[in-house]
Amino acid sequence: MSSLLIPDNYTALLDLKQTELGIKKIKDFFLDGLSTELRLRRVTAPLFVLRGLGLNDDLNGVERPVSFPIKCMDEKVAEVVHSLAKWKRVTLAEYDVNSGFGIVTDMNAIRADETLDNLHSLYVDQWDWERVMTAGERNLTFLRKIVNKIYSTILRTEFYICETYPQLHPYLPEEVYFIHSEELRRMYPHLTPKEREDAICHEHGAVFIIGIGGKLGDGQEHDLRAPDYDDWSTENEEGFQGLNGDLLIWYPILGRSIELSSMGIRVDKETLLRQLALQGKEDRCNLYFHSRLLEGRLPLSIGGGIGQSRLCMVLLHKAHIGETQSSIWPDDMRRECLQAGMPLI
Repeated sequence: MSSLLIPDNYTALLDLKQTELGIKKIKDFFLDGLSTELRLRRVTAPLFVLRGLGLNDDLNGVERPVSFPIKCMDEKVAEVVHSLAKWKRVTLAEYDVNSGFGIVTDMNAIRADETLDNLHSLYVDQWDWERVMTAGERNLTFLRKIVNKIYSTILRTEFYICETYPQLHPYLPEEVYFIHSEELRRMYPHLTPKEREDAICHEHGAVFIIGIGGKLGDGQEHDLRAPDYDDWSTENEEGFQGLNGDLLIWYPILGRSIELSSMGIRVDKETLLRQLALQGKEDRCNLYFHSRLLEGRLPLSIGGGIGQSRLCMVLLHKAHIGETQSSIWPDDMRRECLQAGMPLI
């Protein structure tokens, strides 16, 4: 299945050569800025992990990981990562990273069940980061502080790229607007979660929606989250549940909102047990990752992922993520994109 949005009167402002150079400039500049802003050390990450350790991220709980047997390890099964949310926390412990510091890595994944469109690809590349925190920082104020640091790095990168390519003009707002998903539901009770995202982003330009994963006042989640990495059930200072969220911007080229980052304060022992029970997945307690967390052998942390190709797409004013990454697309989509002036790499 695939879907495609063709914007009216679209013109790519950079040719293929300029685009490739621009991609490298963005990735280098943004990574340096993010590492400095959050005090992150680059580490090497796996493309796949062993099944049965609880290290892979099951995202919404329905996506199938790409897997294969390992001949020289008695046919044990490896899974291509969906993200590195839990692997990073184990790595923080293995590297004995101090509070206030963290790690960042290039995450590459295959999501075979993805519905292909302007923003979604079979191939996922993002900066996965994780930072050690204290118990006193497990609050909404600290979450907002980290979000603002990330967004300021995005703004600096946008300025750099627009200075490099004068045909590009900045459009991102100076500040992020914060709102809880329950507040957003009450504001637009008759809209779907995606329609609410579009509405609030169109109004404010850049929005961080807090509380992704827990049930809202209508008994539904804004979006699904696995129970074992982000904390989406702890009540925060404003009386709502959730210490995680999504960073979105309004993208005028497509006339819709785009998520650039998903992040959050991670579960502690109490939260992990509560969220596993809420989703009926208590059997995970015996897995490698979960048992280490429950035994107190993993640090408290905050972390997330920032889409590389997606950030390049919005900063280079592209209409399709396939203009900033190489992947597999249906033949009819490639033809339509080429006819519309948005050739896919």
